[in-house]
Amino acid sequence: MQFTGKALRLADIDLPRIGALIGVGEDEIHAVLDVETSGSGFDHHGRPKMLFEPHVFWKELGPGAKRDRAVREGLAYRQWGEQGYPGDSYPRLVRAMKIDAEAALRSASWGLGQIMGFNHEAAGYNTAREMVEAFTESEANQLDGMVDFIKATHLDDELRNHEWAAFARGYNGPGYARHGYHKRLAAAYGRWAVIRDTPFEIAS
Repeated sequence: MQFTGKALRLADIDLPRIGALIGVGEDEIHAVLDVETSGSGFDHHGRPKMLFEPHVFWKELGPGAKRDRAVREGLAYRQWGEQGYPGDSYPRLVRAMKIDAEAALRSASWGLGQIMGFNHEAAGYNTAREMVEAFTESEANQLDGMVDFIKATHLDDELRNHEWAAFARGYNGPGYARHGYHKRLAAAYGRWAVIRDTPFEIAS
């Protein structure tokens, strides 16, 4: 599988256009992107930003020979935080795909919104592979997937109402407070709220 595509960057109009689908402005979208990926969906190789999670791979594989092999090769373990993360997760992902490609893709977070591969359906795709292939093409696809995920998980109200703790709990998991995720969201929103937005009108 190739992890490079057109790698098109967001246009200025994409944030307010896509944000309007859930009734938020670009400031709320910017806040999520800043916290997740510092506002960029591709790495310096033109690949979608990605973090492979060995503890998720453990769950995705389930008991058996594949999991045993992954553990031996240092690609799967039972709990988050048992080991650190490498600077580049792609070599580890490629090795994991040799054991089970779809499970490996499901075990990583992808793109601007760092959507987990196992959430592909909520992001609008039939498989994790389909989602990743779309995400290689453009940040707009990545942002569309993020907004679809927010809608599917009913977090759009929290984002509209700036209920940062509730949004963080649903989007980032129960450990959000330990990492100050909600505080970083609020701070990022505050920075963007004082900047003039790109004009955008919803077509009638």
